[in-house]
Amino acid sequence: MKKTLALLALLASSGAIAANAAGGSAVTGWISDSMCGAKHAGTGAACAKKCIEGGEKPVFVDENKKDVWAIENPDAVKGHYGDKVQIHGTTNAANKSVHIDSVAAAK
Repeated sequence: MKKTLALLALLASSGAIAANAAGGSAVTGWISDSMCGAKHAGTGAACAKKCIEGGEKPVFVDENKKDVWAIENPDAVKGHYGDKVQIHGTTNAANKSVHIDSVAAAK
């Protein structure tokens, strides 16, 4: 019962990424950097690449550019810095983070 309630709370409070990633479907967004977050999502690929290569952590920004999620396994997005992508993963709403199982360029 507790797991069901926790899952319902997670889905209700965590936005589109939690609902989609927990269900195993693809979620579209951008790989950005922790300093700029959603600021350059969709328009600042060069900035995101430069910042991540300079030491900032990669983050996932949802397609609505409202939610920014820390990436628990940043090596999973190597080569996608600044790109629009589709991810599959598991969220941690308490930490506002996502563990990415797979990533591919968005169509």
